[in-house]
Amino acid sequence: MASITPEELDVLIQQTYKVENEFNELKASYAHLQDTVEKVVEFLPNAIWILNSDNSVFLQNSHARELWELLKLLQYRDEDYEIKFNARSYLVKSSSYKDKIMLSATDITEQKRKENLATMGQMAAHLSHEIRNPIGAISLMSSTLKKRVIPENIPIVEEIQKSVYRIDRIIKATLMFSKGVEAQKHEISWSQLKESIDMSITYYGYSKEIRFDFPKDNFTMNADKDLLEMLFSNFITNAIDAIEEDDNEDGLVEIIYDNDEQYHIFKIYDSGIAIDNEKELFEAFKSTKVKGNGLGLVLSRQIAEAHGGSVCLYTTEKKCFEVKIRI
Repeated sequence: MASITPEELDVLIQQTYKVENEFNELKASYAHLQDTVEKVVEFLPNAIWILNSDNSVFLQNSHARELWELLKLLQYRDEDYEIKFNARSYLVKSSSYKDKIMLSATDITEQKRKENLATMGQMAAHLSHEIRNPIGAISLMSSTLKKRVIPENIPIVEEIQKSVYRIDRIIKATLMFSKGVEAQKHEISWSQLKESIDMSITYYGYSKEIRFDFPKDNFTMNADKDLLEMLFSNFITNAIDAIEEDDNEDGLVEIIYDNDEQYHIFKIYDSGIAIDNEKELFEAFKSTKVKGNGLGLVLSRQIAEAHGGSVCLYTTEKKCFEVKIRI
């Protein structure tokens, strides 16, 4: 066997070091690439799983870890599909590369809710248009009838008028929800608004002894009178319904006014029953009361926002709604 010269040995050692350095650089590059891929996968808003051929998890992000039970329900399919899990809706996509399968699940619950709301809004708007004409005719005929009936029957006609008024409010709310809220602002006074609110209370009707305590001072606002009338009427009729469902034979509806030079601030309180589910308060077509259609508070918030303000449930010693209208 030929002996290796010192020079050849030195060259071999140098080549070994070079190969080792290249291997370490390649290893570091691979680790950097893997770290980058993991960070990209983690950055994605949907749940991502990359599976080995035996279905063991090769890589996943934190969203996927939170939904590890969902993974058991997923299947590899050529087409996208939807799946329900824990009252949420997910859009599932899948693909394969060599011996790896990638699955992704995107939460589309909010998107589907909006689609359903849009469909419900369109249906409700169509029905409202259909109902509006006969309701107008009933209202006109009841006004004529009230002038002609004997005095003993006037209360019956007035009950008809109150029922028609309620239906008319529902129609207006539904059409406004489907079209969107736009405020036509003018200078109005609280006394003008209060007069309209008092009229709506008279038409709404109630059986208990209810005291209404509204602001006594007169002040002006730059606002849409019709929209604010609807906003306050929504809160007051909700308050009346809450008192009607309460065990007490009387009740109080109170509006307290203040301003901080940026907003007109109204706090609306009633002595009726407590709110059942606060999370569903501002959900369209979801009502926390028996009579509700689920649009009153949604529209009230939209009306306040159209005036640069807001609506929220306010808690101090007692729960009330706080309405802000920008000055």
